[in-house]
Amino acid sequence: MLPALSACGVDDDGTPPPPSAESLAATAKGDTGASREGLARAIDGVFANEVGETRALLVMRDGKVVAERYAEGFGPETRHVGWSLTKTVTGVLIGMLIADGSLSLDEPAPLPLWQRSGDPRSEVTIRELLQMRSGLRHAEGADPSYTADTARMLFLDGRDDMAHYAATQPLDADPGSEYDYSTATSVILADVATRALTPSDRPEVRHAAMATYLQERLFEPLGMTSAYPEFDASGTLTGGSMIHATARDWATFGEMLRKGGVTHNGTRVVPRKWIAFMSTPSPTDPAFGAHLWLNRARPEGRDPVLFPGDAPKSLIAMLGFRGQYVVVSPEQGLTVVRLGVSSEEDQVPLRAAMGALVASFPLERQ
Repeated sequence: MLPALSACGVDDDGTPPPPSAESLAATAKGDTGASREGLARAIDGVFANEVGETRALLVMRDGKVVAERYAEGFGPETRHVGWSLTKTVTGVLIGMLIADGSLSLDEPAPLPLWQRSGDPRSEVTIRELLQMRSGLRHAEGADPSYTADTARMLFLDGRDDMAHYAATQPLDADPGSEYDYSTATSVILADVATRALTPSDRPEVRHAAMATYLQERLFEPLGMTSAYPEFDASGTLTGGSMIHATARDWATFGEMLRKGGVTHNGTRVVPRKWIAFMSTPSPTDPAFGAHLWLNRARPEGRDPVLFPGDAPKSLIAMLGFRGQYVVVSPEQGLTVVRLGVSSEEDQVPLRAAMGALVASFPLERQ
């Protein structure tokens, strides 16, 4: 459907209207791999009123910026909260610790709370947590919204010790049996990662251990100078939602995924096989890997999230609340970042606009 959607708004003679001056100025001149006017029109689609408020859009091809546009009041130095883009950072963090030998993918998550005799949660593995199939009871959303587990954990009774709130939930299903998207699961993984770095329960020690590891092992090698992670009062990284960064730095992280775990200057931050694992469909939802979204059709009853059938199957994405996108298409050499605020009603036209932008580049490399 994407080609049809991208053709909306044609003139009476069937030709598309000229792109806006803002979007044309935002696109690079020369060989970008796409028609400059076609790319500018696609950018107009991402900034259209019906998709909500787009604050930043950045397109990279083969490691070079080919388009960059900001809304009024925002710019290259503006940090944007990643919301669930943060989950993929947490997934990479776990992979780094596994590569270090500090954690093991298929062993039970090493949480003291779950190790009491007879506790069925003691069987939940790190793999199952990464693939959102822990079986833990969780309500990501609810009506009214403040009753949802995510809101309670982040802002209400769980906010001072989010990992404790998340880990004290009982099982609703057998571990590994069902997919259930859960911000709480990512916080549990952030706690697991912190415990791998320090045995201390002191909040300031936990905070410092994780902040130092992220800075020295991930952000600094990548050159993500704007990245700002939040921690709760117990010193746990808010690993499901609260890393802030500029559009350029979110694109830098996407480029690392595109290159299989390697920075722009060739430094490896995580094994290639870990990125391959994150990009492999989970057993309970083929559109979700390990804290990373995949360009696959979803089971009946679940909303589509990307562009299956209209973009390469190898395309992967980080997706966040209110329409945050980091789309990575290795076959096209693309990394596309969109940051902003979109309502639930805006999500369908926003997804179509993002799909049309990706489709403006050839599916096969020349």
